[in-house]
Amino acid sequence: MRTSQFFFTTLKEAPADAEVISQKMMLRAGYIKRAAAGIYTWMPLGLRVLRKVENVVREEMNNAGALELLMPAVQPAELWQESGRWEQYGPELLRFKDRHQREFVIGPTHEEVITDVVRRDVKSYRQLPIHLYQVQTKFRDEIRPRFGVMRGREFLMKDGYSFHTSFDDLKREYGNMYDTYSRIFTRLGLKFRAVAADTGSIGGTGSHEFHVLAESGEDDIAFCPASDYAANVELAEALAPTVPRAAAGQSMEKTHTPGKMACADVAKFLELPLDKIVKSIAVVSEKEEGQQTFALLLLRGDHELNEIKASKIAAINPFRFATEEEVIAHLNCKPGFIGPVEIDRQKIAVFADRSVAAMSDFVCGANEAGYHMTGVNFGRDLPEPEIFDIRNVVAGDPSPDGQGSLEICRGIEVGHIFQLRQKYAQALGCSYLDENGKSQTMEMGCYGIGVSRIVGAAIEQGNDDKGIVLPAAIAPFEVCIVPMGYHKSEAVKAAADQLYADLKKAGIDVVLDDRNERPGVMFADMELIGIPHRVVIGERGLKDGQLEYKGRRDEEATMLAQADIVATLQGKLCAA
Repeated sequence: MRTSQFFFTTLKEAPADAEVISQKMMLRAGYIKRAAAGIYTWMPLGLRVLRKVENVVREEMNNAGALELLMPAVQPAELWQESGRWEQYGPELLRFKDRHQREFVIGPTHEEVITDVVRRDVKSYRQLPIHLYQVQTKFRDEIRPRFGVMRGREFLMKDGYSFHTSFDDLKREYGNMYDTYSRIFTRLGLKFRAVAADTGSIGGTGSHEFHVLAESGEDDIAFCPASDYAANVELAEALAPTVPRAAAGQSMEKTHTPGKMACADVAKFLELPLDKIVKSIAVVSEKEEGQQTFALLLLRGDHELNEIKASKIAAINPFRFATEEEVIAHLNCKPGFIGPVEIDRQKIAVFADRSVAAMSDFVCGANEAGYHMTGVNFGRDLPEPEIFDIRNVVAGDPSPDGQGSLEICRGIEVGHIFQLRQKYAQALGCSYLDENGKSQTMEMGCYGIGVSRIVGAAIEQGNDDKGIVLPAAIAPFEVCIVPMGYHKSEAVKAAADQLYADLKKAGIDVVLDDRNERPGVMFADMELIGIPHRVVIGERGLKDGQLEYKGRRDEEATMLAQADIVATLQGKLCAA
């Protein structure tokens, strides 16, 4: 491709409303143009990157035995009502009526449609297993779309669904997809981790997320450097302390702590470490039959509540945080000084994190403004609580696999695989006849990759102050040729045209910058848009039979023999 035949729309500055690096870089580089909040036009340059990602995904899915199909973006409401998600999904599901007042949705996902497809045509165990996938535009009406293509409303996704006669066969295909996803992200040249994850609203019995590692990531990942263990912090287990609870060494006293409501302030005032403070989080659970439970969740002062773990306590699932009025009604005290001592345990449930259950002589709220209780001990001063793992793990916690200590890094989720089991198959009556002619419900798996999100994640991982730094596998072009004086020097023009032809013949994706621009402008544009390899052709170098080469991550350029440049680039691209 020649730049004179291309549509370059680079900007010196990113729009003021751009939030994250990838959004700023993609707008500046002319990858995308904003059409509406969370909705973008993919320009020719960005589309080349998007298609390269898509092609790798498609090749690996095909090699793994999956079959591609294309489902409609518009889905009938009846399928969502049949699965039960019409009411459950919430406002992210964009609903509308056609001219006949029939209800439809713009698909954010396709579990219902694919299950309907399979239940219509798969009747016998002989037709299973089957794995069908698509690369399709999705729409989720995010309340606050942000971060460019990272959390837009319209996005490109690969979603696949497998159907099986047994859970064992589902687990086999799940492992196949785990390996396939690992190959995909490796081929894309990304630093990533596969982590055990919560199944969330999709449902099922097991799942793994695939995260591109980047400091700007939205998710915290707990991993063990000494083993393969990795999990989303939402799921990572915080093991109980191995040291037994120490015997009580202090008597309980009510201590004046004027205006000290935050744990850190209380610890500083009392000259105690933060891990001696117990904070109480008031929650309310309202069951469908009208029953309401008020509860206190106890955490160590230096730990944070994990809402997903807490929601798995059956007695308070689902729960919400209590209002100030509800706290006052139950504890006769405003939040900030509440605690589990001397409360009516018939009316107030208490659930403690494992780390709290191991504490002695701790500090907690006294349920009186301006006061905390010190020297508190379970068994003596208050009943033993029900114990659960309800906190986020932190760096230094023991790894759940027993192989060392955990570290925390940031990641951007770009893929997710689920063992759906029979959630949708049961709801939509997706069954088959087994060897004995008996009807059985199918087992299902679900496998998603955010194709457009990968582009943003790759840029979050690869960038510098000059622009985008992409792996050659997904860069818009692998090599750029920048001729110095293309329109002034016949020698430069001839050498540039010849090298361009040679690289194309060698199968290298190359762009020739034949614009009549200053060298600084051409260098800046090629660095901004993320071309991994640059060759500069100038009259002075040509006289010595040399060309200037510079890798996108190289500090300095090097001179190479003109006759060796094609082979050198082939070697670098093969190595990558």
